[in-house]
Amino acid sequence: MDKDSPLETRVSRRKVLIAGGVSAAAGALPTVATLANEATTPSVARPAVMSKVQFEVNGKPRALEVDTRTTLLDALREHLRLTGTKKGCDHGQCGACTVIVDGRRINSCLTLAVMHEGARITTIEGLGTPDRLHPMQAAFVKHDGYQCGYCTPGQICSAVAMLQEVKDGIPSHVTEDLTARSTLSAAEVRERMSGNICRCGAYSNILDAIDEVAGGLA
Repeated sequence: MDKDSPLETRVSRRKVLIAGGVSAAAGALPTVATLANEATTPSVARPAVMSKVQFEVNGKPRALEVDTRTTLLDALREHLRLTGTKKGCDHGQCGACTVIVDGRRINSCLTLAVMHEGARITTIEGLGTPDRLHPMQAAFVKHDGYQCGYCTPGQICSAVAMLQEVKDGIPSHVTEDLTARSTLSAAEVRERMSGNICRCGAYSNILDAIDEVAGGLA
């Protein structure tokens, strides 16, 4: 066959492409082997860095020495045994871990314990007792604002802090007039409580409970 024929040219190009592909694959083998080796090699755990932290929890001074990576949620549950605060998604999406820190509600799974030196922290255990319920706790019981109850501590802490936000004139995303005194409507409650998810769907009863404690919605 003529070396200059189109067929021979095509075959030659094909051989070149095949050879190039083989070379590229061969070059990638060390990298693949390295990745495979890393995947099967146990990772070396970073040594813990411990730090002391002091804060007030439910009116009592508490002092802990914790790994600096410890979340406030884990400090409350695992170190102080305040298990009323629940671990739900552990990503700040469900609100089950809501506590009140210096008067403001926060997701305790998203913050580190060592960040709250000297803070005043209130958990569901600090709002009331079985003999003397907080008005919000009593309203949740009265209006059946829960089913499984897993989200209830976070719902109640969030609702208590939310009512204080309204009193302080803090607007929400649905506040129509930012210059007027904040009023609490059903739309405001739904917006302000939207960070607390109830997978059982007890939202209407939760709204009724908040309505009672707030003294009526606008």
